[in-house]
Amino acid sequence: MLHHRVQAEAAQVLSGHACAHCSGEGAGFQGVANGIRKWQKREADDHHGHRAEKQHLQQTQVITSYDNQGTQLTVEVHSRDATPQLLKKFTLANRLQGDKNGNTRPRQPGGKDAHAYPWDRSSLKSMSLDVRQFEKLDTYASQVTVKSGLDELVDELVQEAQSDLERVRAVWIWICHHIEYDLLAAQQKDRQAFKPTDILRTQKTNCDGYAGLFEKMCRIAGVQCLTVPGYSKGFGYQTGQSFSGEFDHAWNAVYLEGRWHLVDSTWGSGLVDKTTSKFTFLYNEFYFLTHPALFIEDHFPDNKNWQLLKPAQSLQQFENSMYHKSEFYNKGMLSAHPDTPMIRTVNGKATVTLESCAPTLFMFMLNGKQEHGLLSLRENGMRLEVYPPTTGTHQLQIFAKGGSEIYSAVLEYTLKCNYVDLGAQLPSELHQPVGPSWFSEQMGIVKPSHSHPIIHTTDGRCAVSFGVDEGVSVLASLHGDEGPMTEEMQRRYIFQVHREKRTELKVQLPRAGKFALKIFVKKRQEPGNYIFVFNYLVSCTNTKVNWPMFPESFGNWGPDNELLEPLSGVLPANRNVAFKLKLHGIAKALVKGQDTWPLTLNREGFWEGSCSTAGCQEVYVMVLENANHNFYSYILKYQVNAQ
Repeated sequence: MLHHRVQAEAAQVLSGHACAHCSGEGAGFQGVANGIRKWQKREADDHHGHRAEKQHLQQTQVITSYDNQGTQLTVEVHSRDATPQLLKKFTLANRLQGDKNGNTRPRQPGGKDAHAYPWDRSSLKSMSLDVRQFEKLDTYASQVTVKSGLDELVDELVQEAQSDLERVRAVWIWICHHIEYDLLAAQQKDRQAFKPTDILRTQKTNCDGYAGLFEKMCRIAGVQCLTVPGYSKGFGYQTGQSFSGEFDHAWNAVYLEGRWHLVDSTWGSGLVDKTTSKFTFLYNEFYFLTHPALFIEDHFPDNKNWQLLKPAQSLQQFENSMYHKSEFYNKGMLSAHPDTPMIRTVNGKATVTLESCAPTLFMFMLNGKQEHGLLSLRENGMRLEVYPPTTGTHQLQIFAKGGSEIYSAVLEYTLKCNYVDLGAQLPSELHQPVGPSWFSEQMGIVKPSHSHPIIHTTDGRCAVSFGVDEGVSVLASLHGDEGPMTEEMQRRYIFQVHREKRTELKVQLPRAGKFALKIFVKKRQEPGNYIFVFNYLVSCTNTKVNWPMFPESFGNWGPDNELLEPLSGVLPANRNVAFKLKLHGIAKALVKGQDTWPLTLNREGFWEGSCSTAGCQEVYVMVLENANHNFYSYILKYQVNAQ
């Protein structure tokens, strides 16, 4: 079973991919360790035989022999005038670790190769480097065209390389950008597809082909490299599953600057869409010189020494450990709690926190839906409280946006629930995130009156205020699960008031229960729709609550106007009702029902007056914006209770 990265698209995730891995069934590693060693020896025979023939044309005598472990020993006898070739060969051989007899068998990893476990957060790499230093080399290597032979290809690739690290980087970049994963070959057990010569011709292979090609090219470049077989947590992997029998993956260890390092060019090259079985090149930097404490999360080698860890992990530890996807680290995550793949609810609730190295947008899915949870953003991470709607086993996925426009899956839990708290049920329209955060501040909403995402009210009313950046317009709506609410009704249980550079949202709940108070913003001068920023969860347990809607406002209701009374959008019949408003930039104001009643401007700047609701079904507040005009504009509309 040979593995590759696979695209796993989640419903409702914009351009998302879960960055998992796929496996082609059947193309197994039957006796993989021996098979790979034989393959390495056969390719070494082909390569060195070709070089011997080349040297023979230069009148260089070559004596080649093999020991019983398949190690090749080559002795060259050069003429006195062949010094340049001798120096060239000596330089190349110096890059390989030789024993006292001159053999170039790669040494096994030792204590100085091992990295401490767990990860110390210092770097995602096993050596100190800045990948930006490779920008010029990466561009060059990715544009080198396919050659007829490996020697010619490698010679051209390493022309711009000044060190073993850069030679390995050039090989890595070329393979990741030119060789695609061959799912069909894996399914048909086509071993021929994994020979380097055939890989160059078809530009397709599978994981052992990737690993074999990478090893061959590194050795031609004069860098020690080995293929490492083992188990992997790829596509189809289930949390806590056991691994046994055939190894299902292969990767490489490369020797640089006196230590061994790990790479996986298969998973670095791209992904396969499991629904269409089509490969897409999607470069993943994470699998180049990955820190061993991170590599062990999804790679378990046949020989524990190739973990390059102290202490080394057992297979059981590998099976039971938390699996952070590569995007967890690519998106800047540092840690997660709980750090176990399976979690159980306590009194119907499970809590997950993530720490990130920078402000990051998150979302979650419980069983494929963005429901039943409260996700709040923090300056460096997030906190998620999940309330499963039923007992049993649930899948919890967490996604992060990072610096791109794509939400990628970074974490997955298996959630066990043995109790459902019916009182904790959340509105289905409660979207993510909840509560104000660095993101709402970034979008122009500052200094909120309520920093906590949950607002409890005993009488069904509350008021939320915040500062709004200049040029930003705010829209709010109220959403509950009981009873139909039109879009107009969702807005009319909220009334906006602007005073002293702050916006206040007066909220009146139509009944007891839990409601999502959604906040949207838009820059007034820019086209487009309002953008959702965050929401509050407004909760009321008082069953006597039954507030009417606020009056309906029209486009001429200015952002700085203020309504003091009446706040209820439904007026009593056959009553005299007092009106008091603060209106800016108008010449006259009146209230129109069965008859018309003017409003007068008092010393405090409020327009005041009253009207009778007798004999009418609707009452309007109207204004004359300019004394020279002869028409009034509607700004507010009230309903009158039926008698």
